[in-house]
Amino acid sequence: MFATACSAVLRPACRSAARTLATAAPSSIYLDPARSQDTSVTATPSHVSPELRHELESALRVDQAGELAANWIYKGQHDVLGRDPATGPLIQDMWDQEKKHLAVMNKLQLQHHVRPTLLWELARIGGYGLGAVTALMGKEAAMACTEAVETVIGEHYDDQLKALEQLPQDHPSVPLLRAVIKEFRDDELEHLDIAVEHDSQKAPAHALLSTIVGTGCKVAIELCKRF
Repeated sequence: MFATACSAVLRPACRSAARTLATAAPSSIYLDPARSQDTSVTATPSHVSPELRHELESALRVDQAGELAANWIYKGQHDVLGRDPATGPLIQDMWDQEKKHLAVMNKLQLQHHVRPTLLWELARIGGYGLGAVTALMGKEAAMACTEAVETVIGEHYDDQLKALEQLPQDHPSVPLLRAVIKEFRDDELEHLDIAVEHDSQKAPAHALLSTIVGTGCKVAIELCKRF
């Protein structure tokens, strides 16, 4: 993970370098007009079993909803803590990354003909509420929220990568999809690192808060798979 390789002193410079390298990231093809007609970003595997198709659709439905919720979590946190000179820029950086994630997931949803979750508005409202409430509890609680959410999402992306191994690797969209999921997983784990560095574990009732937020994320994942 990029963030793990950097010392605490050098992390701002490392993150700047990471943003410079972002144009080479797998997901960048979805935001490049010159590549908009590539088969890897326009086609979806057609000769797959109903079970695999269901797995793919569930995965992308959850991922899109998760990135939507993450955007609104960070918006809620930023609305409360955005003027804080230390925490505001951190939240903004993570939020900007999540905006990119959502833009790419929206394109993946269309490419693979996936129905968005029926819980779209709930994800938006719930995400904003979670972000704002934890931010009102203090900077440490906001970081504890990020830590808990990103822990669950990192594990979820790992599980998805294993589940999608059975998709036909000779279809151009599949290696790209797996690369994008890996990229986003590493981004989320970088957010987790940032939260821990900035005192997430000093939040009041950290263990309880982490359990509540983490359990809520897991329930939301299961609901979005189905609805």
